[in-house]
Amino acid sequence: MVKNLQDTTTLYNGVKMPWLGIGVFKVEEGPELVNAVKYAIKHGYRSIDTAAIYQNEEGVGQAIKEGLAETGLSREDLFVTSKVWNSDLGYESALAAFETSLKKLQLDYLDLYLIHWPVAGKYKDAWRALETLYKEGKVKAIGVSNFQVHHLEDLLKDAEIKPMVNQVEFHPHLTQEEVRTFCKANEIQVEAWSPLAQGQLLDHPVLREIANHYNKSIAQVILRWDLQNGVVTIPKSTKEHRIVENADVFDFELSNEHMEQINQLNENHRVGPDPDNFDF
Repeated sequence: MVKNLQDTTTLYNGVKMPWLGIGVFKVEEGPELVNAVKYAIKHGYRSIDTAAIYQNEEGVGQAIKEGLAETGLSREDLFVTSKVWNSDLGYESALAAFETSLKKLQLDYLDLYLIHWPVAGKYKDAWRALETLYKEGKVKAIGVSNFQVHHLEDLLKDAEIKPMVNQVEFHPHLTQEEVRTFCKANEIQVEAWSPLAQGQLLDHPVLREIANHYNKSIAQVILRWDLQNGVVTIPKSTKEHRIVENADVFDFELSNEHMEQINQLNENHRVGPDPDNFDF
């Protein structure tokens, strides 16, 4: 099982991806963003997740540059993810979007590049672009985000290379069992965005009781539940103490009984858009 913050899962193509990283959704450009990413690197995080639509890739790039210089780490020590936005889901436009992201991040390659949403009639062209980038060595792994089973089945009909990762909304109120079962059968690593349901679960009585049992916070219990479910997780925070706390999940293990209790909290409730009813 996952023992520390640098532990990785091996994607089906052999690339190693950290189990826990930091997300920067809704963190605007500026010192807060730069400091958050630098705190994460300083405290042992090796995975950073951003996206073109977050409009903060330049700040993330600056933070990576400064964070590496301050810690003495090299670029190869980090796992950096970005995503192509819906308006760029053509073949040429996805290639161009990738180069723009790379430039803003001041990097020579990405570790993971994802299609952000499954826009009907567009994601297959974008996937061909990601396959090209992968073959050219500009990205170590390619994947998708917010894809439901039918999207994945459709993509796999024509894909030359199957996705290595599917990043989806995942938390105790949305356990995505069908998606996780399909991905496991097809060697696609599931990754959780919004693992803490944007704070909506942080006063849940069942989770509070479990957290008290382990002398941990509710956030720590949820993140531990992610990991024990075999799901990569990228909680977002800008506060140093919270970034440290979110990573302090390797000194305890949830019992089977507590895992099942949390699994039973599923309500198929989303805090983000529904991929099948998103107004793209």
